[in-house]
Amino acid sequence: MEAFKAELEQANLGEVLYDEPLSNYTTWKIGGPADILILPRSKEELVAAVQLVQKHQMPWTNLGRGSNMLVSDKGIRGVVIKPHRGLDYVRFEGPLVTAGASYSLIKLSVMTGKAGLTGLEFAGGIPGTVGGAVYMNAGAHGSDVSRIFKSADIVLDTGELVRFNREDMHFSYRHSILHEQKGVVVEAVFELAEGDKKEVLSMMASYKERRLRTQPLQLACAGSVFRNPPGDFAARLIQEAGLKGERLGGAQVSEQHANFIVNTGQATAEDVLALMTRIQSIVQERYDILLVPEVLVVGER
Repeated sequence: MEAFKAELEQANLGEVLYDEPLSNYTTWKIGGPADILILPRSKEELVAAVQLVQKHQMPWTNLGRGSNMLVSDKGIRGVVIKPHRGLDYVRFEGPLVTAGASYSLIKLSVMTGKAGLTGLEFAGGIPGTVGGAVYMNAGAHGSDVSRIFKSADIVLDTGELVRFNREDMHFSYRHSILHEQKGVVVEAVFELAEGDKKEVLSMMASYKERRLRTQPLQLACAGSVFRNPPGDFAARLIQEAGLKGERLGGAQVSEQHANFIVNTGQATAEDVLALMTRIQSIVQERYDILLVPEVLVVGER
């Protein structure tokens, strides 16, 4: 560890923080400290960070906006790499849109809509980054990233910088090859289509109104907690099981949307995990369906 730290200090890889509470970097506002948090500001720094971690065989975790992640109360041992300012760019070339890993997916959706491009309307309410959206094949309203994905530059855990196209990504429901092959998205290219600007913005406004009405966006949460089972909706099952408002410690099933768990103020990761387990148990007992978490649970237990 000390040899790694010494080389890290000399490498100029962006901001480096030690014992940094990850509750500051997750939308749930939950999570213990990272031993080392690296915030690269460019493609070159991101590649060099992964190469340095690989050289010293350090355990590492990639972090986007932390909007689909539950970090344990004990935090994450080793290194956390979070693409930072400098990787939040966007470029337009006709229907092709290139965005850096740390660019906001919501902002990208709005920007493309204003440009009269269609295809990213579904993403207007997904509070993550471009990198995280590619990793998770994020989706909503019957569409997802795979529908408009063209390619991505990715740093593999070997330190190699590669370009993957759609076929390389092995996309499926909330899944990509990055669940199998560890790596960090540097930037992604999306292929959109020319659309009617008024229609695109109208659809986005409709989605936004629905989100504000049905989701607890004013509270600390992480979006949908469970994946929808085939042919059904996790929220419906949880609500029908009478679990809306169910609370354990500081974690509560949202009164607005049953597939959201909110931090009422002092929730711990253990509170959230216990509530998730309770939901799974009751839904399985009642409907013989095991709900599979959509959120990623990481860190020392």
